[in-house]
Amino acid sequence: MKRRDALTALAGAAALGAIPTGAEAAVRRAAAGVAQTDGDATSAASVRAGRLKQSVSRWCYGKSTLDELCIAAKGMGLVAIDLLDEKDWLVPKQHGLVCAMANGFGTIPKGFNRPNQHDQLVADAEKMIPAAAAAGVPNIVCFSGNRGGMGDAEGVGNCIVGLKRLAPLAEKHGVTLCLELLNSKVDHKDYQADSTAFGAAVVKGVGSPRVKLLYDIYHMQIMEGNVVDTIKANLGHIGHFHTGGVPGRNEIDETQELNYRRVAQVIADSGYAGYVAHEFVPRRDPMASLRQAAEICTV
Repeated sequence: MKRRDALTALAGAAALGAIPTGAEAAVRRAAAGVAQTDGDATSAASVRAGRLKQSVSRWCYGKSTLDELCIAAKGMGLVAIDLLDEKDWLVPKQHGLVCAMANGFGTIPKGFNRPNQHDQLVADAEKMIPAAAAAGVPNIVCFSGNRGGMGDAEGVGNCIVGLKRLAPLAEKHGVTLCLELLNSKVDHKDYQADSTAFGAAVVKGVGSPRVKLLYDIYHMQIMEGNVVDTIKANLGHIGHFHTGGVPGRNEIDETQELNYRRVAQVIADSGYAGYVAHEFVPRRDPMASLRQAAEICTV
C-alpha cells in the first residue's frame, strides 16, 4: 500500500468508525512507511527505555507530512519533534509526542548581539513564551546574529543585556531560551555564537536557569572539535542537543568522523535530562536512517 493511499484509507475509514484499534495502528504504520515487525517493536521499546530522550528536527524530512513524521518517529521510540512553528506545536501531542523545541524569534543573521534588535525580539518573545508554555513546549531557539565586524566581547555583552530582559518571563513560564551555537566556516558565514566559549559566557552572564545553549554537535565539531571534553565541561550551560554527521550534515553512522555512540554515552552518563534531537539530512532512505540514528544514540 502506498503511503498516500494508506492515509486516505485511514481518514475515510476512521470517519466511519470502521477501523478497530489494532487495524488503525497498522494502517498508520503503513502510512508512515514504518515496517511492521516484531524487531521494530523491540527496537522502539529499547529506544524509549534508553537514558536519552530523543527527538527529530522537522525541516530535515520535508517530503513527509508532519503527521507522517510523528507516526514514524513514535514507531521508532522517539518522544518529540523539534523546530516547529506555533501553528504546528500541538500536532505531535496528537500522536503522543511533544514539540521539544520551537522555532523562535529573530533570525540567524539578526539576533541578540545587536541592541537595535532587542525591542523587537523582546516584543516577539513576550508573545511566544506564554504561548509555548500553554502548548507544553519546553524550549525556544534563539540566535546571536552575525558579527558584522563586532568583537566577541561586545557581542557577548549585548546578548547578555537582551536575554536578561527575557529571563524573568521565561522563568515564570518554565520555558528555556536556547541560544544556538552554529558554525561560521561552512554553513553560516559570520555568525557570532560560533564557539562554546562565546555561548557559555552569555549563559553565565545572564545567570538564569531558563537561558541555556543549544549545543549542535555537527556545528561544534566543525568549529572546534573535542566535543566530548567540551560537553563534559559545559553541561551545566547546555539545554538541548542537535546531532549531524561531519562532513556534510548527513547520517551519524560510520560514514562520518564522530563516534556518536560514545558522544551519546557521555551525555547520558552526565545525568543530562533534556532532549537530543537528530538534525541531519538523510542521503539514504530517510526513515531507515532516522531509525539507525535512534539506535546509535540509545545508551
